[in-house]
Amino acid sequence: MSVNKKPHPHGTASARLLKLARSRSLVRTRDVAKLGIHTGELTRLTRAGELERLGPGRYQRPGAPVSSEHHDLAIATSAVRGSVICLLSALRFHGIGAQLPHQVWIAVPRGTRVPRLDAPPIRVINISPALFDIGVEVHRIEGHGTKVYGVARTVADCFRFRNTVGLDVALEALSESWRAKRLDLNHLNRVAKRLRVQRVMQPYLEMVVL
Repeated sequence: MSVNKKPHPHGTASARLLKLARSRSLVRTRDVAKLGIHTGELTRLTRAGELERLGPGRYQRPGAPVSSEHHDLAIATSAVRGSVICLLSALRFHGIGAQLPHQVWIAVPRGTRVPRLDAPPIRVINISPALFDIGVEVHRIEGHGTKVYGVARTVADCFRFRNTVGLDVALEALSESWRAKRLDLNHLNRVAKRLRVQRVMQPYLEMVVL
């Protein structure tokens, strides 16, 4: 005599959650909540070894392959809501210069509470809220909309934070992006003026352009 087994009470939710985890490199608590799945499923599947916890509100499949060279950028900006990839990490993203940062450089509005991350290591740059949104672009990385400062903003920021990244890095960013025709001078000057770094950058710009 066959016995009809009752479906596991968590079966449907678990299946949906694992399907989500297979479709992307990172699962966030808020993604799960939007699907109408109780976030307790994340804890249950983690205990069962079906998921692993990367940090607060972030999970992935155990041993999930890294699908792009910008994996850490997607992880960092997903963990720190509202953050923007900046400076050395933005240069790396745009393929400018020879910088290979061992941290993910992110900008946040001044006063933002930044959660502690186990990985990846991050370098936080605090930006005035009035200047924060200048030059922000959104790029799809591993299925996530990731905010990255554009080339002009990044070059201007390198001069603005030259004492942090080094003047040599700022000069390299300016000269390489200009040679690669990645810069529009009018746009760069407008951005630099708004960031109050135009006068600092102008002598170097004249050397590169002339």
